[in-house]
Amino acid sequence: MVSGLWRFTAEQVKFEIGKVKIGGLPGERPTVLVGSIFYNKHSILKDEAKGEFDKERAEELIKLQEEFSDKTGNPHMFDVVGSTPEAIRRFLDFVSSKTDSPLLLDGVTASIRAAGLDYVKEVGLKNPIIYNSLFPEYKKEELDKIREANVKNAVLLAFNTKEFTSEGRIKAIRKLIPVAKEAGLEKLLIDTAVIDIPSLGMAYRAIYELKNEFGLPTGCGAHNAIGTWRGLRKKMGKQAIHPSMAVAGTITLAAGADFVLYGPIEYADYVFPTVAMVDAAFGQLQIEKGKMPDRTHPIFRIA
Repeated sequence: MVSGLWRFTAEQVKFEIGKVKIGGLPGERPTVLVGSIFYNKHSILKDEAKGEFDKERAEELIKLQEEFSDKTGNPHMFDVVGSTPEAIRRFLDFVSSKTDSPLLLDGVTASIRAAGLDYVKEVGLKNPIIYNSLFPEYKKEELDKIREANVKNAVLLAFNTKEFTSEGRIKAIRKLIPVAKEAGLEKLLIDTAVIDIPSLGMAYRAIYELKNEFGLPTGCGAHNAIGTWRGLRKKMGKQAIHPSMAVAGTITLAAGADFVLYGPIEYADYVFPTVAMVDAAFGQLQIEKGKMPDRTHPIFRIA
């Protein structure tokens, strides 16, 4: 399959998760953007362990992401992070009450994610739930919880502790895909695991290689490269932070990324425009080939 600058061997898979369409050939569809809320030390948290937070500010941030999704045409999801079982339940309940968008259930440990799954099963949230994420070091109990909750969507993390390379990431996913399917998961997204600037390059290559081999929607948490850049503020200055974050998110699009976990939801107002700009540029390549993108595509929204 060929799409402008990209040539893939595998058929490119497209999923619909709730109202969000994700996957396919670059340029055909807008990049899905995922903002994180209630992450560690998030300013809106009052008591992280108990799940107490500034509800008014949290709602403002949810609306901010939705506003820029409407402006740009980039679909969006919310990455809901919890550090305790009590917190993840409260956070999922609140965000679900404010939006019908897909929610990534993101506990910092497998036991916390399990508590989130229990809550999803108990109350039957209206939002599509995406388990974030299934690691190569999974445990059987974790897979059992996924089956019990009847969750069908998950992020697979391409994290290989024994071989921390681009190829190591690909090997990790080769092993995870059959495990995920055995657990009843049907719609699989691949996160190519960014932890710092060097790993951003490896993740970038793995995005293309994994789409080429499996065709599944693939992306990464590119913001981690900036969050761990110790010399950024000290050596480059505070003014370099936001441009660097925007570039980290957009550079992965050149590898064909289907989604970007762009980090703190507060960054929506400058990440969405930069990603939409690149999407519009790639969308023109489709038009040159006689393939007209949907009217909701950024190429028709951002002018």
